[in-house]
Amino acid sequence: MAGDASSGATRELLLVLAVAGVGLALAMVAAFGPWHPTSGDPARAGLVELHSPTGRATGATAG
Repeated sequence: MAGDASSGATRELLLVLAVAGVGLALAMVAAFGPWHPTSGDPARAGLVELHSPTGRATGATAG
């Protein structure tokens, strides 16, 4: 009986370590994988350009 308990505990520990390793590998791929577009990829949306309105002074308020 003692052999069965030890075998089951070892198997469970190996399963936990395997799942943790797979999770760590997926996290590494997500963190360090290339996410920016390359020259062969279609262009994605870029940053939005901000422009102040014309005809008005910015920062001045009428009091």
